[in-house]
Amino acid sequence: MPKGKNKTAARLAIFDLNGRDGVPDAQLAGFKAHNLIRMAALGLPVPQGFVMGTDWCSAVRSGDGVRSHLSEALQAGIRDLERASGLGFGSARRPLLVSVRSGAPVSMPGMMETVLNVGLNDVSLAGMLRLSGDHRLVWDSYRRLIQAFAEIVAGVPAAPFEAALDATLRRTGADTARQLDFRALRDLARTYLVLYGDHTGQAFPQDPFEQLAAATRAVFASWMSEKAVEYRRLNNLPDNLGTAVTVQRMVFGNAGGNSGAGVGFTRDPSNGENRLYIDWLQQAQGEDIVSGRRRVAAEDDVPAWLTRKLALVGESLENAFRDAQEFEFTVENGELFMLQTRTAKRTALASLRIAVDQVESGLINPEVALNRLSGIDIDNLILRHVDSATPPLGRAIPAGTGVAQGPAAFSIKTALAFAERGTPAILVRNDVATSDIAGIAVVSGVLTASGGRTSHAAVVARQMGKVCLVGCTDLHIDEHAAQAMLGQNRIFEGDALCLDGDAGTIYADSPKIGTERPEALIARVRAWQTPPQDHP
Repeated sequence: MPKGKNKTAARLAIFDLNGRDGVPDAQLAGFKAHNLIRMAALGLPVPQGFVMGTDWCSAVRSGDGVRSHLSEALQAGIRDLERASGLGFGSARRPLLVSVRSGAPVSMPGMMETVLNVGLNDVSLAGMLRLSGDHRLVWDSYRRLIQAFAEIVAGVPAAPFEAALDATLRRTGADTARQLDFRALRDLARTYLVLYGDHTGQAFPQDPFEQLAAATRAVFASWMSEKAVEYRRLNNLPDNLGTAVTVQRMVFGNAGGNSGAGVGFTRDPSNGENRLYIDWLQQAQGEDIVSGRRRVAAEDDVPAWLTRKLALVGESLENAFRDAQEFEFTVENGELFMLQTRTAKRTALASLRIAVDQVESGLINPEVALNRLSGIDIDNLILRHVDSATPPLGRAIPAGTGVAQGPAAFSIKTALAFAERGTPAILVRNDVATSDIAGIAVVSGVLTASGGRTSHAAVVARQMGKVCLVGCTDLHIDEHAAQAMLGQNRIFEGDALCLDGDAGTIYADSPKIGTERPEALIARVRAWQTPPQDHP
């Protein structure tokens, strides 16, 4: 991958994602790119791309005379990507679109930003129509880019765009954006262009390289976002690591009926069971799942052919990385592409079961397993469940094991106030984002009307040991009035709630709680810690 000619650019790293530069150190390339390169080496389908190393991060954020070098490096990377893909960035005939993603040297799910569909403008839009013949795909991708660019690059709140989407859904009678036809999406994209101009005072940028450079700077800047800084504080991570930026050829999960996006775990991250754990949306891009803004409905079951293929992928990943993995993928017109893999965030129970299973299967040895469990007090690992005949108020999708009890809180501010009084709350929201991490850290549980088990916020909550129920279709929240309706039951702020993270049930007050210990799993770990006895 070419580098700039000047001294500043020459010392800043750029790597090819498909292995021509070998496998760079994860501290420099970031774990996302490092693992993408490893996946490509395994023969897994990884879209072409390049990565700008973590050393660019501080240089770009400091503005240390590197802006022109950034543009030069991006143009060099894109030219190389054009040669590899046979597409042209901004082309009116065969346009190349790219994603711009963060990638720190440590796993920080959803704490930094991503911009998809970069390079789409009035010219390449026409070219994409010629190339694909899919009007719906093109207008859906354009409206997504405009909103993401407004939020992430220009700092515009999501609210006006979400309000416009809601108005379109009401007007058309659709339940989700995935049900809108191309005419509705075209009108929505044009509305978004007006909203962008109204809120920024400028027209949406039509120069694809201007889009790319601005998106790249915004992703580098997100390293110091409030949520990223708070995540590092909570996890004792240093601020000087920086993030890399990965630029990849777009693949489109919104390209038709045999397309979609998903997030999977090679094992259940709540209880550690050795089974695929997948959230999947047809006619979607990955942000629909990980953002937590969209409900991942039960009707979007994973097709059987895809389950079989992902099972093989999961086996390959675990054999290569020697641990349970969380991975992101896109299916474009029936073709699978891998976009990320990383060590799976999991509960303490899942850590215990996965360690035992992987030792017994020979994937890892007891020494490695004990090292992974070193931060868990397994003697005090107590499993709790609701043991009551009281009927629940409602049900939701379990995303974290255990039982949580506390007063209902409809805002992060209220949750923090309860915590200051020594009473961890149940955070009840339409959706929870990673920007809510400070609130997630102090509550006992999370209940949302939207989202899925693998949204970034759910992943973070699960890692923190929080009970998390998502996608509660009967939950309707009025945040301004600080109350909600759960089915026929009205819930006021401060009302006692109980979440059963295993059964996915929601109770009023404080039902009877049962407990147990995973004795058999604990005994296996204790056996590793006991040195073998010598026998005469």
